[in-house]
Amino acid sequence: MSAHDSHPTGLSRWLFTTNHKDIGTLYLWFSFTMFLVGGAMAMIIRAELWQPGLQLVEPHFFNQMTTVHALVMVFGAVMPAFTGLANWQLPLMIGAPDMALPRLNNWSFWLLPFAATLLVLSLFMPGGGPAAGWTLYPPLTVQGGMGMDFTILAVHILGMSSILGSINIIATILNMRAPGMTLMKMPLFVWTWLITAFLLLASIPVLAGAVTMLLTDRHFGTHFFDAAGGGDPVMFQHIFWFFGHPEVYILVLPAFGVFSQIIPTFARKPLFGYTSMVFATATIAFLSFIVWAHHMYTVGMPMAGELFFMYSTMLIAVPTGVKIFNWMATMWRGSMTFETPMLYAIAGVFLFAVGGVTGLMLSITPADFQYHDTYFVVAHFHYTIFAGSVLALMGAAYYWIPKWTGHMYNETLGKTHFWLTMIGFNLTFFPQHFLGLAGMPRRIPDYALQFTEFNQWSSVGAFILGAAQLLWLYILIKTVKGGEKATDKVWEGAEGLEWTVPSPAPYHTFSTPPQVR
Repeated sequence: MSAHDSHPTGLSRWLFTTNHKDIGTLYLWFSFTMFLVGGAMAMIIRAELWQPGLQLVEPHFFNQMTTVHALVMVFGAVMPAFTGLANWQLPLMIGAPDMALPRLNNWSFWLLPFAATLLVLSLFMPGGGPAAGWTLYPPLTVQGGMGMDFTILAVHILGMSSILGSINIIATILNMRAPGMTLMKMPLFVWTWLITAFLLLASIPVLAGAVTMLLTDRHFGTHFFDAAGGGDPVMFQHIFWFFGHPEVYILVLPAFGVFSQIIPTFARKPLFGYTSMVFATATIAFLSFIVWAHHMYTVGMPMAGELFFMYSTMLIAVPTGVKIFNWMATMWRGSMTFETPMLYAIAGVFLFAVGGVTGLMLSITPADFQYHDTYFVVAHFHYTIFAGSVLALMGAAYYWIPKWTGHMYNETLGKTHFWLTMIGFNLTFFPQHFLGLAGMPRRIPDYALQFTEFNQWSSVGAFILGAAQLLWLYILIKTVKGGEKATDKVWEGAEGLEWTVPSPAPYHTFSTPPQVR
């Protein structure tokens, strides 16, 4: 065998791999590690908020925890996890031998651990890490120590990884589909990732520009966001949210793709309304770019601006409603079974809808003046991103792990993990709606006495939620090391809707097996 054909083992296999499955695995384990790191920060936040007064941490450190928790979860956990799923599944779903740019793929991943290290190290710098919320608003970010510079550099490198990954995904989907697979025959997970990749390419450079201007304001005497020098701190908010709003859809569209793979399998029916799902996804992506200032109703923009952003925000409910209707119609009169992946998909759709309803409340300009920067926003955000993205990721892990490892996970433990996660999540975040409506501000380590009980419920829920993820780690390791052998048809009875061929059936039936070029 020539050296060219040799397969490296051990450390060099993982360092130099260009294999899409290995790189997918690296992404998934990296994101799980960051999920636990970000979760530990959330535990510190909830422990501090157990009762009024200051217990465990200094207010400045508390603010660093809220900031880095969010940055770690968004850029370190959720985005890399979906990129890991894309690496594993896209070539298999479109009949490609690998990703289009395998070496670039390797580099995209290896940027991440270095960026994450910088982000976590920012907490240990003189003056501490960023304490401005994940939105990094000046003037809070123009002051502060070296930790802020570490954060800016980390965000740059994380963004670079996302851009390279997106280029690779677009190149793969557009150039490497099997013969006969037109765009409108692709599985929905592939479609959602294609659209997400374009969103990333359009929005991440905007964030890079914003943090570069912050950096020059901090060190090179510019005054982009410094009112005393003729700059405008509100301009930062516009630039940031022009990235930040598409970003939340970057986190959630691949999750919609996951729901669209799991639900037909366990309903044993093809996905209802495939074409409308594709167009709804594209519509959501387009609208996500014209609604950014709904995060900024309180900055004093003109009434015409507030009305534009209010109505365009409400409009997003239409394509989102189409998707939810189609998932329900897929389940309607299907031969449903409720294995762990299906439980996650159903819970994800339902709880995301709850987040959507609170999002509509927040879209109403005069009402938002009351909700802005309260715990109501924290509750809304977690019902969309945890329920939308993270539950989809959990469901996807259970759904595809037999394919990845050849082993079946323990169904009883999987369901236990699901119910603990559900109880913990809802106990944590549902009371926060009431706290916010009663006026409790977010990102503050102390609160008035009347908020104690709801905060204690919330903290108990958070610790249940955190403990449940240690069970998940156990389930994953046990499955990888060797559970019961997975059969050819893992999800029994789902003939034709199986992931052994691209799914679901009517849109992906080949007269001959697809030939890999």
